[in-house]
Amino acid sequence: MEKHQSILELHPGLVWGFAITVVIMLLLDLGVFNKKSHEVSSKEATIWSVVWISLSMIFSGVVYWVFNQSDGHALAVEKFTQYQAAYWIEKALSVDNLFVFILVFGFFKVPKYLHHKVLFWGIIGALIFRAIFIFAGVGLINLTYLPEMNIFGEAVKINIVMMLFGLFLVYAGIKSWGDGDDDDDEDYSNTAGARLIKSFWKVSDNYDGDKFFTIQNGIRMATPLLVVVGVIEFTDVLFAVDSIPAIFAISDDPFILYTSNIFAILGLRSLYFLLANFIHMFSKLPYGLAIILSFIGVKMLIAPWIHISSPVSLGIVGGVLVISVILSIMFPEKKEDEKEKLEEN
Repeated sequence: MEKHQSILELHPGLVWGFAITVVIMLLLDLGVFNKKSHEVSSKEATIWSVVWISLSMIFSGVVYWVFNQSDGHALAVEKFTQYQAAYWIEKALSVDNLFVFILVFGFFKVPKYLHHKVLFWGIIGALIFRAIFIFAGVGLINLTYLPEMNIFGEAVKINIVMMLFGLFLVYAGIKSWGDGDDDDDEDYSNTAGARLIKSFWKVSDNYDGDKFFTIQNGIRMATPLLVVVGVIEFTDVLFAVDSIPAIFAISDDPFILYTSNIFAILGLRSLYFLLANFIHMFSKLPYGLAIILSFIGVKMLIAPWIHISSPVSLGIVGGVLVISVILSIMFPEKKEDEKEKLEEN
């Protein structure tokens, strides 16, 4: 992959612009529009989804404009398409989180008016962990190139980490093809996130509004809501194991990867509320995500010999997503209908 100087080095103002935008939006989200815990309506979720996607697209336009002004059209197009490809890959793979979020909230019987607060603090954790994964990953990749060697008659430089990531993503894609229902019966009260919370605090049996801690019989205890946050945080870390290596195939610029990743994650909450009641309509999406993971893995493995450009990657990812959604609509999942009939009988 061709190495370019990062935006972080070239345009520090853009870094501050991104950071200030995210902080302001999070403060508005929590301190103004969602100061009181409430059940998020489809209308509100739609508005916020449009806001976050619009902000992301505007930022990608700013990236293009900045590079077009200083480095020319060709590099501007490359950075723009890198951002777009990384954003939509992360967005697509993050949709898989929604299926698990629904199961987690159902398992812990979390009242709907508390879902937003849990997801908000899950996002705060994602901001931190994704930064660690992305910047550390890029640094590790830059340190693990083998000396140039001649393979199949061509002089190539192979990266050990990228090859391992590629193999892992192909494996993950193949494995996830048939694992759609494996999480249905999982005991989320025994996951690493839940165990971590329980190792520090005794947990009460009942919720206490939107509080993370409560006092019972003079003893300060964590509420089940804090356990749910721990489970959501741990779930995000697990999903990052798939999604972060995938975007390394798109770019080696940590700023492009981080900003696209964070914008995709920030819009995940509103997307959850928008799709939670219609998630059964996207029954074929997990298969599309499996194809995307395998494609990105293959792209990594063949990169020393064949370079698949960001625009082509973006087109393939977008095409797979569109086809998955169309097939889901044309051939809807009948499992829910069958369950309802069994319950009626």
